Amino acid sequence: MSFKIENHQKSNRVRVIKFQESDLDRLIFPFKKHTILSLEYKPFSRFSLAKSLDEVFENKLSQTLVKILNDRETGTVIVEPEIGNKKFDKDFLVKLSTGLAYLVGNPNFDSMTDKYYARFFVKHQDSSDSYLRKAYTNLDLHTDGTYVKEKTDWLIMTKMEEQNVSGGESVILHLDDWEHLEELSNNPVGQQNFIWGSPKSKNVDYKVEHPVFSKDKNGKPTISYIDQFPQPKNMEQGLFLQKLSDALEESKNKVVFPLPVGSTIFSNNYFWLHGRRAFNEHTGLSRELLRIRGTFFN
Repeated sequence: MSFKIENHQKSNRVRVIKFQESDLDRLIFPFKKHTILSLEYKPFSRFSLAKSLDEVFENKLSQTLVKILNDRETGTVIVEPEIGNKKFDKDFLVKLSTGLAYLVGNPNFDSMTDKYYARFFVKHQDSSDSYLRKAYTNLDLHTDGTYVKEKTDWLIMTKMEEQNVSGGESVILHLDDWEHLEELSNNPVGQQNFIWGSPKSKNVDYKVEHPVFSKDKNGKPTISYIDQFPQPKNMEQGLFLQKLSDALEESKNKVVFPLPVGSTIFSNNYFWLHGRRAFNEHTGLSRELLRIRGTFFN
């Protein structure tokens, strides 16, 4: 096995996988077989790409990712490729992220971009209808897929590039480390069905109903929550959501760290929440992100 695995310096729950430049060099030829367009139009090509990635690492990368992501004690891996050389461009990062995704499961269709992935910018000026692109506002802790019918087992976020950036650190929280888990996951209101909608930019024209808290197959709490999208039916639900939001943001067990350009956060979406701190203001601020979310293979 040629990739390195270590614990993240901020959390023993988070694993870091490092790809050396020499291993990435071995991916250039098989990756060139697939254009971005062919990956978008021909789903089977994504499996071929993923297989090429796995073979570079003696077919052990897929096993490692599946094990980490499904282990309640861990559940998040940060992939850090050594990409200082310009031969590893943004197309290469799209292909690498695609390969990582298809080693563990099938991505969901992303309505925001009509693709299996989404790419979007956070910039100094913004007129969007979502906190996702509000550079100078905290993106509070949340999970993905709260407003769609599809299951969302896992989430990939890759930092494609950034310019004139300070602040904007990644923030994650493992559900089992949250001080208020027992109190709020056992609150009957959190187990009621909530209505979840989304702003126009998400291109989802329906609403769904589900509780904030559920249980996994082992009876442990899972969460499906984001602050902007629930539509409380009454005072009881509204006040519960406020208490939940405050308790998450006030947690002293959040893991806060800068994500290097080119790196990917790959998380289980049921017991890890993620967010982002506000950026420091700069007129030239720009960060591009890639998102893939989906389900595990059966």
